[in-house]
Amino acid sequence: MKLVLLSGGVDSSTALALAKAIDPDILAITFTYNQQHEQMELLAAQKVSEYYQVRHKIMDLSSIFSDSQSALSLNNDIPIAEGAYGETNELNTEVEFRNGVFLAILASLAKQYRADEIYFGAHQDESGTIYPDCSPEFIQTMNQAIQLGTNNSVSIKAPFMTRLKKDIVATGIELEVPYELTYSCYKGTDPACGVCGTCIDRKKAFEANGLEVA
Repeated sequence: MKLVLLSGGVDSSTALALAKAIDPDILAITFTYNQQHEQMELLAAQKVSEYYQVRHKIMDLSSIFSDSQSALSLNNDIPIAEGAYGETNELNTEVEFRNGVFLAILASLAKQYRADEIYFGAHQDESGTIYPDCSPEFIQTMNQAIQLGTNNSVSIKAPFMTRLKKDIVATGIELEVPYELTYSCYKGTDPACGVCGTCIDRKKAFEANGLEVA
């Protein structure tokens, strides 16, 4: 059995497709943490889970991140930075050790559900790793900690750890991932804003593969 950290975006949905191709027994986990884009993210994650016919569990972590200083938090009145990653000095969308919290919880869930791998869609950006809890060093160290803490029964599978989003989309095309069901926008608007970092990354990755932005 595999667990998949599913946000409903391009990366995690492609990771889900990879996991499903290996093991039909999948549990997708989506975390809410009072993020600006929660409603649209949940809707996308639910659609992707239904498409792949996998179990889907939603967990609320808003109390853990109630004092977050990130612009992604609904508790703050901080405008989300616009522009491509690496081209702005106002990157303010990091959520404090978010992926560390997610992966630790997933390790516990993996033990409870007897899953052996946690699929995590972190990747590199063209301008370099943007968030420290997406870096290869972080993932490798967390993987070591999880293996130690689970007596080597659980590990992290991060297939895109050293790859760019355009490479992820190329893999997704081969797997026929339904990208029209996915959502990537930090502002949580419908339609997506098109100007935040994740919107711009999505557009570039799709265009690099000859796809229209969905």
